[in-house]
Amino acid sequence: MTPLIVIPAAGASSRMRGGDKLLETIDGTPLLRRQAKTALATGCPVLVCLPPDSPKRQRAVQDLPLSTLAVNDAAEGLGATLRSAAHHVLHQTPRHPMMVLLPDFPDVTDTDIKTVIARFIAEGGDKVVRATDSSGRPGTPILIPPRLLPRFLHLKGDDGGKSALDGELVVTVLLLGTRATHDLDTPEDWTSWRKARLKPR
Repeated sequence: MTPLIVIPAAGASSRMRGGDKLLETIDGTPLLRRQAKTALATGCPVLVCLPPDSPKRQRAVQDLPLSTLAVNDAAEGLGATLRSAAHHVLHQTPRHPMMVLLPDFPDVTDTDIKTVIARFIAEGGDKVVRATDSSGRPGTPILIPPRLLPRFLHLKGDDGGKSALDGELVVTVLLLGTRATHDLDTPEDWTSWRKARLKPR
């Protein structure tokens, strides 16, 4: 029942206008490395999906106890990354549930991830379970039972898995605040988030 946590880090970071959001640092640590360590803190196996031409992203995680997967057609979009990840999981024995943890949501904690996993187990391990923010808006992470993974082999373009989950009941887990939905895509996002961290609580 232990899920494989997939971090789809093969995107082009195109909205950063020349920068790489996954290499932006938080307390001196690149975001991608920080997210990978958060995932590893759960005790689950972790797979980081990377573009084939990003040695800096590779170096950010290369000494961590995780697996990496080069997505040769990453330029196609998120669908290609999830397709490759599902193919990888389907060839594992035993076959794991697949948790997708998007890499640019820095407020998600290992406790949040464990909460989603606990709900998945409580539901019998056969339903999709997804985190939401406090308003009910769906976000990351999302946990997918093994029976649905073959559907992910047909994803195309920037389909983040929505088509693969058509007709499925999605069980939601509320995370406080906007941790599940607050992503950092642009330089402005990063500036705003960093300023908010400096404010006294």
